[in-house]
Amino acid sequence: MADFSRVLAGPLATMTLADLGATVIKIERPHVGDDTRQWGPPWTAATSAYFEAANRSKLSVELDLDDPRDLEVAANLAGRADVVVENFRAGSLDARGLGYDAVAERNPGVVYCSISGFGPDSSLPGYDFLVQAVGGLMSITGHAQSPPSKVGVALVDVLTSKDAVAGILTALLERTTSGRGQHVRVNLLSSLLGSLANQAATYLATGTPPGRLGNQHPSIAPYETLECADGQLAVACGNDAQFQRLAEALGLRTLPEDDRFRTNPARVAHRAELVQELESALRRADVDTWVGVLERADVPAGRVGDVGSAFELAARLGLQPRVSLGDDAMDQVRHPVTYSRTPVQDYRRPPRLGEHNALIRTTYARSSS
Repeated sequence: MADFSRVLAGPLATMTLADLGATVIKIERPHVGDDTRQWGPPWTAATSAYFEAANRSKLSVELDLDDPRDLEVAANLAGRADVVVENFRAGSLDARGLGYDAVAERNPGVVYCSISGFGPDSSLPGYDFLVQAVGGLMSITGHAQSPPSKVGVALVDVLTSKDAVAGILTALLERTTSGRGQHVRVNLLSSLLGSLANQAATYLATGTPPGRLGNQHPSIAPYETLECADGQLAVACGNDAQFQRLAEALGLRTLPEDDRFRTNPARVAHRAELVQELESALRRADVDTWVGVLERADVPAGRVGDVGSAFELAARLGLQPRVSLGDDAMDQVRHPVTYSRTPVQDYRRPPRLGEHNALIRTTYARSSS
């Protein structure tokens, strides 16, 4: 796989495929490399934590695509690859003879994945923060009285990377029947819109864009954070039976009999009164006490934690959330899918810039013609 992508969406997609066994050759600018090598803090022993989060198990070669000799090496890599992934500005690789048409003429079976911000006809740069803003995600994130807010991670890049993986694998599967490759295109805006799910459906059904509700759900109650004596408790009652168990555990046995709270639509319509009733009971004890009580009552609830406590929870549940790549690399997040016969085991540290220059130029970059 020839990986011409930079920053996050493309590198995350190719790292996922590397986890699954692909040989991924990362093409990087000489002396500089992927932009994210300079995106810190935090820093690791070799580069930035940001870069290492999306580039494990790859080979790195430095190629100057404005140098004819390096461009020939890049063309040879693309000409031999099963998959090419790129996120250059529209037309940039075409001008260098590395666009889909040129590569496919030489390599008809290639699955060529282009990742952009706003589709092939736009030259707007595809930064996650920008797409969160113009794509509506910020408009539904945060509290109603607060300004629109971005999500706390580059979520659109992450979602787009998963769409890219799905598209690449689908095209590879189709190739086993047709013998032909194809051009797979994904863009951040479409991936975001496709991920808005019920919020997009709200707009399509009503013509009215949804707004910000903080931690509340627009269609379910109680499905939000609630105040206890010492902090916030996340409660997610997705049906009437769960709400009934919640009420009983809080000593509010008659609450489900109240017409305002008997059904989910009624609870949503009377959310303010419902929250007042629930928090009056919850404030009698601390969060940890209520977590224990509600777990025993089979009510979905938990303390609002942080990233560290999330890793601790996953470890307690036996999910093995982190993997070690050796003394000279930081730990990594485990590949999120488990397989009964073919578990992901070959995790290798992210490459140093140009670490595999000689290997790739002599072994992988021979002309396929």
